[in-house]
Amino acid sequence: MEFSKEFDASGLSCPLPIVKTKKALSDMTSGQVLRVIATDPGSVCDMAAFAEQTGNALLEQSTENSKFVFYLKKA
Repeated sequence: MEFSKEFDASGLSCPLPIVKTKKALSDMTSGQVLRVIATDPGSVCDMAAFAEQTGNALLEQSTENSKFVFYLKKA
């Protein structure tokens, strides 16, 4: 999937992946896609809830090499 920016949250524990994802999105324009990589298993539920609460679309989530990968489209 095409993305405009990538943020690697590997090694960060809750709530840091979400806090830093929010900051990364703040620098982006509407419609751009952010790719987030995380290692915290809690980030799967957290990222879905974050997307729903903020109106940013969670386009896709997957697992690559024991890491969780998310694609968020800025609202």
